Amino acid sequence: MQKTNSSLNFKGIFIFWLPLAATWLMMSTEGPFVAAIIARLPEPKFNLAAHGVAYSFALLMEAPIIMIMSASTALVKDRDSLIKLRKFTYTMNGAITLIMAVFLTPPPFNFVTQTIIGLPENVAQLTHYACILLLPWPSAIGYRRYYQGILIRSNLTRRVAYGTVVRLTAMVSISLFFYFVFPIHGAIVGAAALSTGVIAEATASRMMARSSVRRLLHKSPQQSGRALLSYRFITNFYFPLALTSILALGIRPLVTFFLGNSRMAIESLAALPVVYSLVFIFRSMGLSFQEVGIALLGEQNQNYRPLKNFSIFLGFFVTFGLFLFTFTPLSHVWFHQISGLSLELTEFAIFPAQLMVLLPGLTVLLSFQRSLLVTNKKTKPITLATFIEVAGVTSLLLLTLKGFNMIGLIAAAIALVLGRLISNTYLFRPFFKTLKRNSPSSPGSSEGSPT
Repeated sequence: MQKTNSSLNFKGIFIFWLPLAATWLMMSTEGPFVAAIIARLPEPKFNLAAHGVAYSFALLMEAPIIMIMSASTALVKDRDSLIKLRKFTYTMNGAITLIMAVFLTPPPFNFVTQTIIGLPENVAQLTHYACILLLPWPSAIGYRRYYQGILIRSNLTRRVAYGTVVRLTAMVSISLFFYFVFPIHGAIVGAAALSTGVIAEATASRMMARSSVRRLLHKSPQQSGRALLSYRFITNFYFPLALTSILALGIRPLVTFFLGNSRMAIESLAALPVVYSLVFIFRSMGLSFQEVGIALLGEQNQNYRPLKNFSIFLGFFVTFGLFLFTFTPLSHVWFHQISGLSLELTEFAIFPAQLMVLLPGLTVLLSFQRSLLVTNKKTKPITLATFIEVAGVTSLLLLTLKGFNMIGLIAAAIALVLGRLISNTYLFRPFFKTLKRNSPSSPGSSEGSPT
């Protein structure tokens, strides 16, 4: 149930946020774990590179559906909205899976991996095997995020965390089985583990949402005080969010493309998933804050101030955490002893990771900005901000790689941080404009129209 009283305090936000943060934090550990397994199997450099490219493709394919959790949290309030958004989700899942299957046929796949990205033939082949195993990934993501949104809306955030425990248990079990019992190529192990984990989590999320689904099926639109949802409304509301995630998650394949054509390309591609996984651990706590804001902000943004104060604290906390892991001896512990990189790759990875130290804090800010705009049905500025970020990252990669001939991973780190900063800066204007228009002190405030 959405909390809308103005007495919301730090403790209340923390209790609501903690299970979601734990969920994202647990998910963020799967990348380092899988990378550590791959790094300890034969030919780690090539398999880490293939895993990084395959995972980038999987992220791009899941992008159109990943924001369905925000839509589910914001829109599913009765029988009508439950059924219509579920049909919308299933249709999207089917379309995405079909597109991915077509992409995995040899002609388009080889053209992208070998001609465009420039992967060596052995790395491209490993990438293809991994992508085939990741075929169920996008649909499983969409399925479980739809039901996770219902759990969040029902104030059952702990169950979201329980689902992630199931995911990690399945992922770790498959990884260790292949590592100890049936060793095969590391990229294939990683893909099999990721797909198994997310399918298990999707199944668990549906089972844990049964009581909430039953309750919603017995709740009419009249009882929820809302008009019937139309598919046009859902499309207009969701399309900017989907475009946002396509652009945002498309950044990593974009970076992969540039790295494949940069100085020290194989080293950059091998170190990228390890560096990105470390940064994502701290970014994940900020990403989890978006659904918190959507659920707790209130119909007229009356809980804006306590949420703002919490986001400031969280931003400093996650930034300082990454600082400790990149600017102290913990960096060698993480990259060499835990992640399993060679000493050469460890030294190569540290500086780019240091350059990305501000990303977790900027992620918290972005989640807070997005949560207010989504709550007030203003989703177009989110899409435009993401487009600006992608354009900024692309321009900076071109400048640093083609203009200054930088090492690939260093150029990527600079571009990712500055691109996110530009996006945050752009969103300030629509953020404060929406806040001013839809606040308790504005007599004519309303939910706004879907944009």
